[in-house]
Amino acid sequence: MAYEVLILVVLLILVFLLYFNLRKKYNELEEDYEDLQFDIKSMHVKHGKTWEAFVPFMENYPGEKGNSVFLGNPVDFISFDDDFVKFIEVKTGKSQLNEKQKRVKDLIENRKVKWYELRYEK
Repeated sequence: MAYEVLILVVLLILVFLLYFNLRKKYNELEEDYEDLQFDIKSMHVKHGKTWEAFVPFMENYPGEKGNSVFLGNPVDFISFDDDFVKFIEVKTGKSQLNEKQKRVKDLIENRKVKWYELRYEK
């Protein structure tokens, strides 16, 4: 009887050790996964930023290259063409407009744009 209890206690200890070892490995894998997710997101952002530099030279660029100014935030480009002032946002992959970009788009589409001219005397 004492021998059976001893075997049961040893088995329970082994089960707990195995559980805690597996739990530790699971937590390490979870941290590695989160790090990889961060790296992937960072890679996508860097890819998008690099891509923006080439966009004005593409055939389907909606503005005139020589009249475009890079802003970067909240809109990537403004093109001061002869017929329009064009706000141009560049997206790659599945990226979406952020909330600020959506708001700027809505303001432009609803013609909530104003001109201000400031003059300062010397």
